Amino acid sequence: MKLGLEGRTAVVCASSDGLGKACAMSLAREGCAVLINGRDADRLQAAADEIRSATGATVKPVRADLNTEAGRSVLAAAGAGASILVNNNAGPEPGPFLGFEREDWEGAMEANFYAPMFMIKALLPGMRARRFGRIVNITSARVKSPTPTMALSTAPRTALTALTRSLALDVAVDNVTINNLLPERFGTHRQVEMADRMMKERGIGRDEAMAVIAETIAAKRLGKPEEFGDTCAFLCSVQAGYISGQNLQLDGGSYRGLI
Repeated sequence: MKLGLEGRTAVVCASSDGLGKACAMSLAREGCAVLINGRDADRLQAAADEIRSATGATVKPVRADLNTEAGRSVLAAAGAGASILVNNNAGPEPGPFLGFEREDWEGAMEANFYAPMFMIKALLPGMRARRFGRIVNITSARVKSPTPTMALSTAPRTALTALTRSLALDVAVDNVTINNLLPERFGTHRQVEMADRMMKERGIGRDEAMAVIAETIAAKRLGKPEEFGDTCAFLCSVQAGYISGQNLQLDGGSYRGLI
């Protein structure tokens, strides 16, 4: 299937690694010129070289900190004219609710609510004017299945979910869609970090920790980043123009709810 993305420009936030890089790779493979973003110059350049080599696409690395107004301004300026925005950012560490202080909440809101919100605000007017736009927010399965130790992540991402659902009603008439991808347990560095945490808590090895994590998924395996990236690319396609305001679980069948 041709997704109709040839010649379009995509801005993919926090994309030097993990699910962000997987989305950038899939969009580049579909013919997009891709702006990738990160804070580590070496890792960012390595990701750009990898995507360029694998796809032949135009890839522009933009070093910028999404958690600052200045960084968002740099990325938005570099991506002026983009038809696609993929919002992504690192999530906070898990922990008990009573252990979080005001600065923890402020940092989580900055990274997982304000950063994507202001990126949408910067690029949305151009999408509406050109009558084509695709916005995909990478949030978390915890938005629909909260757990006590992930409140610091869940709260700002849920706020973003509510905001973008209301925006979807307004911008659909201009052929702009806004959807959220809710990942659960993909084979990225984030799961290695979670495994390392489990290793310390339980006194087990990494292989055992990763097996324990995989066991929590109905499919009994971690998701593949390329599965996530290709799903993102489809939501950005011309064929997906009638899908908006949705929260799509990518969780190996693990969600137990009906809706």
